[in-house]
Amino acid sequence: MTMAEHLIPDIASLQDPALAAALQARIDGKTKPLGALGQLETLMLRLGLILGSETPQLKSPQMMVFAGDHGLARRGVSAYPSDVTWQMVENFLAGGAAISVLARQHGLALSVVDAGVAHDFAPREGLIIAKIAHGTRDASAEAAMSIDQCATAIAAGKNLLRSKPGNALLLGEMGIGNTSSAALLLARLQGLPVAECTGRGTGLDDAALARKVAVLQEVLDLHAQAQAPLQALAAFGGFEIAMMVGAVLQAALERRVIVVDGFIASSAVLVAARLQPAALERCIFAHRSNESGHRLMLEALQAEPLLDLGLRLGEGSGAALAWPLLESACRILAEMASFASAGVSEQH
Repeated sequence: MTMAEHLIPDIASLQDPALAAALQARIDGKTKPLGALGQLETLMLRLGLILGSETPQLKSPQMMVFAGDHGLARRGVSAYPSDVTWQMVENFLAGGAAISVLARQHGLALSVVDAGVAHDFAPREGLIIAKIAHGTRDASAEAAMSIDQCATAIAAGKNLLRSKPGNALLLGEMGIGNTSSAALLLARLQGLPVAECTGRGTGLDDAALARKVAVLQEVLDLHAQAQAPLQALAAFGGFEIAMMVGAVLQAALERRVIVVDGFIASSAVLVAARLQPAALERCIFAHRSNESGHRLMLEALQAEPLLDLGLRLGEGSGAALAWPLLESACRILAEMASFASAGVSEQH
């Protein structure tokens, strides 16, 4: 067993027929026609099963944004230069980014994690410096990270999650070039053509998109032997994705609700689910992003997202926007009257 494999916890299934039946009876007994709250009812059931309660309560939600740079970005796979990664981290910390605004609005504790940004930050509140290296290596020339670096990143993600209070993790990320890593992971782990998995990222035009696809095919071919989930993760990067894999596995082990943002966050969940399939039972997918590969990613994960707003920002913005739906689901379970308690006649 490698160092990385040793870090993977055994995650048990949440299947609990008695609790599921009790939750369904509670949902069906509310003062509404059967199934009238649609997808919100599915969400209520999922939250109850994750948190092991007929009246689940969300406590101290943690919005964690993992940031890292990618050596592959030097091949021109993004519309933006790599310096934007560290500049956006500064923007998060200054409170000026979309996720900063949304975290304030919804009372989410925001932590920004330097998983491997090619920049040295001054320590300050809200910033966790867990840097593995100053960006990954260029995956078109060699593996983005060594297996040991991959293991270190996974362990760091687990440890960071352990140190946080509450029972809900909202995943976010920042890293110029990381849609390439997500597309490569999807293509390899699902056996899909890389062109179908690859989108415009931060806004590439047609010619740049064609170049991106060609570079990613080159990377896939170079690392043809990297078939297993951890091998693929190390080959394609990045540090922020590997750290998210660790955080997802630890959150799943602790039965925290995991709110998954867009394409890159979903790629970390794809890896985690290949390592421990029951981790998926703890995941709630916030939205379907406008990045073309995300639809295929959600299909691979058999996930039905809560929102479809055409987002392609990352940062955890979709997860934060979906958060009030989770809060509403819990409140309805706890506070909405039943037919019996309200004295309302049920349907015949």
